[in-house]
Amino acid sequence: MSSVKDRLIEAYLTCFGLGYAPVASGTFGTLGGVALALIFAMYLPANYMVACLSAAVIFTLVGAPLGKWAEQKWQRKDPGQYVLDEVIGFMVTVAFIDPTQHLTINLVVGFLLFRFFDIVKPAPARQLEKVPGGWGIILDDVVAGIYAAIALFLYTNYIA
Repeated sequence: MSSVKDRLIEAYLTCFGLGYAPVASGTFGTLGGVALALIFAMYLPANYMVACLSAAVIFTLVGAPLGKWAEQKWQRKDPGQYVLDEVIGFMVTVAFIDPTQHLTINLVVGFLLFRFFDIVKPAPARQLEKVPGGWGIILDDVVAGIYAAIALFLYTNYIA
């Protein structure tokens, strides 16, 4: 039987169960980031960027040390159930948008861009994935989020 602490860690790392989606757990996990971005846009529009980046930093600092716990629980490196990394990467992706302008479109485009870069893993994301434990789980998604943020910036400023 798992302890309350273990159940809380599991809820946190799986984004309250999104990581247990039967297919594409990373895609479903990213939806946790979408929900958080919507909350920040609705309730903290003046501090949206700070809220997104602060969440990414705090989630990283708490989530990275829990990587070893996750790998032991799910018996593999970078287990699919651990989707906190997708939330972190998505927070990086959408941190620089204006939450008062075309929010829905920007979140959808940001979602698609982040998923693309998270799946393709351009350098150095693929290399960072090899870092042991939680840092390796998270850092490749941060890089994917940076690439997606740049692409989203170009989209919002030059295409849309």
